[in-house]
Amino acid sequence: MNSQIIKPTDDAIREKNISIFLAGSIEMGVAEDWQTRLQEELKDFPITIYNPRRDSWDSSWEQRETNPQFNQQVNWEMNKLEDANLIFMYFSPETKSPISLLELGLHANDYKMVVVCPDGFWRKGNVEVVCSRFNIPLYNTLESGIASLKSKLQSILNN
Repeated sequence: MNSQIIKPTDDAIREKNISIFLAGSIEMGVAEDWQTRLQEELKDFPITIYNPRRDSWDSSWEQRETNPQFNQQVNWEMNKLEDANLIFMYFSPETKSPISLLELGLHANDYKMVVVCPDGFWRKGNVEVVCSRFNIPLYNTLESGIASLKSKLQSILNN
């Protein structure tokens, strides 16, 4: 059984019992497309993946609540973060990722996060303190975070 991928503006209904939101660095042209890599790694799991990397993003959109496209994107992300059973968050060292830092704070107490924050991320210390305080698993490499996520999924799916 393959995973289901849902991206912004996709009005598909979640088909799988377990869902994961891919939170973290997106900054176009700066952050690697780690979301596609993770989708590929998880393709054989019977899960739904919420990927906020919008195919039709336009960087000229004014980032204001009154902008319908921007408003739709932000609300889609907030809804899916709340709906997801797990949140996988990656802080790319090449980015600032202020929205990801905000989301870490908003969902730190939800008991559903796996965080990857490599050395070199400009606010790694803040991420470490938040993860320690809220008992959030924190990994230094994308590979170790993905391995942990796969193990966690296997455990959930076997129960």
